[in-house]
Amino acid sequence: MEWLHDRCPDALAAAREARERAYVPYSGFQMGAAVVTSTGATMPGTLVENVSLGLAMCAERVALFSTVARGEGQPQILALVAKRTNKRLTFPCGACLQVALELGGNDLIVVVSDLKGECAQARLGELAGRLPHKPG
Repeated sequence: MEWLHDRCPDALAAAREARERAYVPYSGFQMGAAVVTSTGATMPGTLVENVSLGLAMCAERVALFSTVARGEGQPQILALVAKRTNKRLTFPCGACLQVALELGGNDLIVVVSDLKGECAQARLGELAGRLPHKPG
């Protein structure tokens, strides 16, 4: 696979490692994410569930929010590792795409992998082109 960005394999490795720390006592659906930023930092994120479903937080948003909290610049890559959903690679949900669009913009690279290492990637604008954009 020709990578859109040379740091994608490292981002996927960090997401795969983060996946092992997922807190998923209700679904058992382990997900790990990682964001690579404009400062060169790699910020991991993991799915954290709660008995009150609305309080759960996706791995992607944990990684994105950590990027802001640490002041590590603009997200350039968002990587996600999870098992397949309905026999298809699992991409970020709409809420995660919206947060990624706000923080990273249309050119953010989204790269996903299943547990066997099969990957796909796209620019965020291809996945979320019709989501609300911040002004300016």
